[in-house]
Amino acid sequence: MFLAAIIAILVAMALALVRALMGPTLYDRILAVNMFGTKTVLFIAVLGFFMGRPDFLDVALVYALINFIAIIAVLRFFEYKKADPEEEVK
Repeated sequence: MFLAAIIAILVAMALALVRALMGPTLYDRILAVNMFGTKTVLFIAVLGFFMGRPDFLDVALVYALINFIAIIAVLRFFEYKKADPEEEVK
């Protein structure tokens, strides 16, 4: 059962990478990278239970927090980067 979940998560991760590479807009790509990070958290948790090491859940939670903070930082970066040329025009 865990093996089927691992395979399904890997397929979803591959599809997220395809979306990140082919996304038409920047926000589609950021959303795909966020989805890849979420699937990575699931993968770490399921792999830990599959291997009999439920303490991997702690690693997965730390990775989830880092992923959340990184996505917020990237969004803020592109928000301010987009806002700077508008201020120079005024």
